[in-house]
Amino acid sequence: MLKKTLYILGLSLWSMGGMAQTYETQFTRSLHDVMADVQTRFGIRLKYDMDTTGLRVPYADFRIRPYSLEETLTNILAPFDFKPVYQQGNLWKVKRYEYPRRQPADGEKLITYLSSLYSDRASWQSRRDSLRREVAERLGINALRNMETTTKNEFGPVRRHDGYTVQNFRLSTVNGHTVCGSIYSPAPLTWKKSKTDKEMKRKSGKYPLILCPNGHFNGGRYNADLQKRYGTLARMGAVCVSYDLWGWGQSADEVGAEAHHTSEAHVMQIYNGLRILDLMLTHQDIDPQRVGVNGGSGGGTQTVLLSVLDDRFTVSCPVVSMSSWFDGGCPCESGMPIQLSGGGTCNAELAATFAPKPMLVVSDGGDWTSTTPTLEYPYLQRIYGFYGAKEQVGNVHLPNERHDFGPNKRQAVYQFFIQQFGLDSKMLDESKVTIEKEEEMKAPSQALPEGRE
Repeated sequence: MLKKTLYILGLSLWSMGGMAQTYETQFTRSLHDVMADVQTRFGIRLKYDMDTTGLRVPYADFRIRPYSLEETLTNILAPFDFKPVYQQGNLWKVKRYEYPRRQPADGEKLITYLSSLYSDRASWQSRRDSLRREVAERLGINALRNMETTTKNEFGPVRRHDGYTVQNFRLSTVNGHTVCGSIYSPAPLTWKKSKTDKEMKRKSGKYPLILCPNGHFNGGRYNADLQKRYGTLARMGAVCVSYDLWGWGQSADEVGAEAHHTSEAHVMQIYNGLRILDLMLTHQDIDPQRVGVNGGSGGGTQTVLLSVLDDRFTVSCPVVSMSSWFDGGCPCESGMPIQLSGGGTCNAELAATFAPKPMLVVSDGGDWTSTTPTLEYPYLQRIYGFYGAKEQVGNVHLPNERHDFGPNKRQAVYQFFIQQFGLDSKMLDESKVTIEKEEEMKAPSQALPEGRE
């Protein structure tokens, strides 16, 4: 009799577009309906970055915790690998699980855990050395290095501007690939036969070098704000090198734009940076004792990773990027599982491996660097303190700004390199920088390798 009653009840509910909520049906309800009830019950608004049509929640109403909105949302979304992310006011966003992105509270827990692994310089250096080795292994960088063959470098004509010059280049790398970019210099660089290691140690060049890996800002390395940075640093006395992301700019002509959203991009962007460093350090005018790396957003992620992998960098300046709870939202930043190194790490700990050499972290209040002054920066100070060098790490935080490489962020970068490299502050004038067109900044063309179209 009971089964017949439940059967009839079930038919009635099905006829109304519903489904019987019983143990036998797992008390299932439409996700859309459940979330609509949650909005009403807790007085919130929800946004979605996915289509929830047809999704049903088992044991739906039993997942609700009347005392906790966050637990309620987490419980309801768990079967679908979705997560609730607070936005502002009463607005929440429902997002798919993102392996490189966490929440500030997760960063706090991770920093606390990591800090427990070392209490002095010796224990930290043991951790640091193992991290460096494992990151290199997970990226496969050493294997690429061993594959290197004789390279062909092509340089375009020098373009002269007010107080600086620009020269485009194309550098052969590995497996028939190339990387293209532009060299910004206080004066034209004349490329001669490479120096030997002995010659490089005997004499330092007159110009400091700053590698400028790029992030995902509109236009890539051709972005006007970024051109201002390259040109201004060159006017003040540094040689700056800007180069394409993998699958962006001229690299897209070679490998296709879709190649950027791959794990290959994570490896090749870092490898390209190391190859450019090799090239630039052969020039007689470059000072190997003054070698910086500075990028924003995804370029900041590369800044940290390059400083982990190569001791030749003497100064590091990641901008709006370094975080304990975000590894980078693009596969070009997190495509390879380097954050699993050492049993679990993050970009803040990887940045700390640069201690005790000078580092400036530029952060803002509108992205994943919002916690830098209270979380990541104190952590870095502790690591630098193991060397008695807390003054060697700094933080410029812009709480009212958002994710960009705007004027205040560039000014922080300029002041840092003036201090570290003795640049000429009297030449700091962005209005003197010529914003070039994209076509002007492209490297000499070459035939694509055989078999590539």
